[in-house]
Amino acid sequence: MAFKEISVSELSFNPFDKIGKEWMLISAGNEDSFNTMTASWGFMGFMWGKSVIETVIRHSRHTFGFIENSEYFTVSFFGEEHRDALKFCGANSGRDCNKAEKAGLTPYFTDGTVSFDEASMVFVCRKIYAQDMDISKLSEEYRHWYKDGDIHKAFVGEIIKVLVKE
Repeated sequence: MAFKEISVSELSFNPFDKIGKEWMLISAGNEDSFNTMTASWGFMGFMWGKSVIETVIRHSRHTFGFIENSEYFTVSFFGEEHRDALKFCGANSGRDCNKAEKAGLTPYFTDGTVSFDEASMVFVCRKIYAQDMDISKLSEEYRHWYKDGDIHKAFVGEIIKVLVKE
């Protein structure tokens, strides 16, 4: 099935369910080299006059270098039938294997970045802001997430294109 482009204003879903329960793949790179990772933390909204999505990636993740060094990245959502693929991509490193191949995902290249044919919806994003989290400013009750010092970097992407399955 092919993708068709829609306007961000045509979207209709609960972002708490879409991100927190259904999960997403965050991907960056190009046809020569790319990586993806499963995520369930993030935000969607309107900022700086743009429709944006924010995700956070730990410095230790293999995908970190790809998104750090790319102008564009994708956030891809899948149907429940691909839950095992998302589990695989969340539990394995692209340093050790070709995650897309092992998860049964087919790379889909668009706008200088990568997503997957099996996705039901893809946000193509242009990175417009990135900043390391300052744990000293985090409420004490949440610092346990960073006891090993492996902090997140927040990446805000302008949603430049929304692709959905036809």
